[in-house]
Amino acid sequence: MRAAILNSPGNISLRPLEIVQAPQPELRPGHVLIRVRACGVCRTDLHIVEGELPPRRQPLIPGHQIAGEVADRSTPALPPGTRVGVSWIGGTDGTCRYCLQGSENLCDAPTFTGYTVDGGYAEYALARSDFVVPLPATLDDLHAAPLLCAGIIGFRSLRVAGVEPGDRVGLFGFGAAAHLAIAVLNAWNCKVYVSTRGASHRRLAATLGAAWVGGENDRPPVELDRAVTFAPVGDVVIAALSSLRKGGVVAINAIHLDHIPEFDYDRLLWGERQIRSVANMTRADARDFLQIAAEIGLRPKVTAFPLEHVNEALLALKSDSIDGAAVITL
Repeated sequence: MRAAILNSPGNISLRPLEIVQAPQPELRPGHVLIRVRACGVCRTDLHIVEGELPPRRQPLIPGHQIAGEVADRSTPALPPGTRVGVSWIGGTDGTCRYCLQGSENLCDAPTFTGYTVDGGYAEYALARSDFVVPLPATLDDLHAAPLLCAGIIGFRSLRVAGVEPGDRVGLFGFGAAAHLAIAVLNAWNCKVYVSTRGASHRRLAATLGAAWVGGENDRPPVELDRAVTFAPVGDVVIAALSSLRKGGVVAINAIHLDHIPEFDYDRLLWGERQIRSVANMTRADARDFLQIAAEIGLRPKVTAFPLEHVNEALLALKSDSIDGAAVITL
């Protein structure tokens, strides 16, 4: 099969992913072999490729927003041809205290798709059958792929922030996850305030229904009930915190953060304001979000790249040169 292989991390401008002919994965008990039709490109992939997340497997096939169909399976519940998706959490131990209390996203021994096991930048991928999710019939593979991490993790971020219908919600950064989260917020009758760099991102936010859009250093004109930060930059966390009302919550949607600057506790955090981090997602998050996505007709904005241009897709993500999500097509 054709696959994009990362032999060792490196700056994406040096194009460290190599397109090669690789062995097709062998089916194992409890798994399904998936014929990959599309794989979303996530900022976490960029952190892995550039080494900001320490290498866990080399060589590696990255990619963890897989949309495709079952090509072979070891369970009768998923016959060949079934359309399924695979996300970042590729498996958990099921026995640690977090799994047993319903917080599998915090599992002590998780499997990460495209990080600890090979992912979807290839024609075929192997996945645990109990960690694949059925895809809505209303979404084709190209538009389903970005929902499988950016969409689910954005949805979980709203949950972690404690968003309630009608809230004033700030989105700080407006990339793949935020442009999907705003659709859910609109369905919940929330007023959305977007601070982001890049004129094209601001235009997209405005067209998708934001009540106010400003630059990355601009402060929303009202106090926010909740805020979610999508940029891996500590300064953005401070900007979000400074926009909260008393009792408000900032949820940090970033698997990697450069730093958080010193800040004035009395002015920014006192008053029972809270900072929370968002860690991974659960299968319940995936099922709930995909159901909502189908109900509201969510259709993400995507830019498609063939597998041979996977390095260019990651470069575009790093430079914020595309709106919405990048998707590798096969």
